[in-house]
Amino acid sequence: MSIKIKRIESEMTKVISEILLEEARDELLKSITITQAEVASDLSYAKVYFTSLREDKTHKELEAEMSEASSFIRTKVAEKMDLRNTPQLKFLYDETIEYANHIEQIIDEIHKKEE
Repeated sequence: MSIKIKRIESEMTKVISEILLEEARDELLKSITITQAEVASDLSYAKVYFTSLREDKTHKELEAEMSEASSFIRTKVAEKMDLRNTPQLKFLYDETIEYANHIEQIIDEIHKKEE
């Protein structure tokens, strides 16, 4: 993957985070944390991974909310980033943090049994 694409991914992660924090009116969107963006090499498509500390919504509900907001977010990304084409945004819940916490719990349980 090119350095240019990596730079765009990093900048997109930062820009979307700022948009959600500063420009979104919906409190749900303000509770979202962007963890990573993966941009296609032709800049047509971007997968944007996110997490949330809100426990009143399922991952699918959060993904649906983010999908509804994607056109607003894409418009703002186009304003803030200097790209010829702004990619379509697909929001996916990032389960790596939960997975890591689960593994940590298992390790803790093993250590407690050894004591």
